[in-house]
Amino acid sequence: MAIKELMDNVADFFRDNVAPPHKITSVENVEENGWRVTIEVIEEKEYMKKYAKDEMLGVYEVFLNDEKEVTSFKRLDIRYRSKIEGA
Repeated sequence: MAIKELMDNVADFFRDNVAPPHKITSVENVEENGWRVTIEVIEEKEYMKKYAKDEMLGVYEVFLNDEKEVTSFKRLDIRYRSKIEGA
C-alpha cells in the first residue's frame, strides 16, 4: 500500500500547490532512500478555456523522502493535451 499512499500524497501536494493532477505515470524507489514520481498536471486551464485552446499538460518529476513527503519537484516538459507523443 506504500505506492498508493505515495501517489495520494503527490496528487494532494500538486492539487494544493501547483496545478490539478491529470495522472501519475511512474513511481520508482531510488537508492537515496526515497521515491521519484512522474506526474502530469493540467496547466493554465482557465487561460486555455478563455481563448478556446487545448489544455496544456505539464510533466513533473517529484522526489519524496522515506516519510512519503514531497521534498522537491521540477517541470520536465509542457505540451498540448491532444498532442500525440513523438509527433
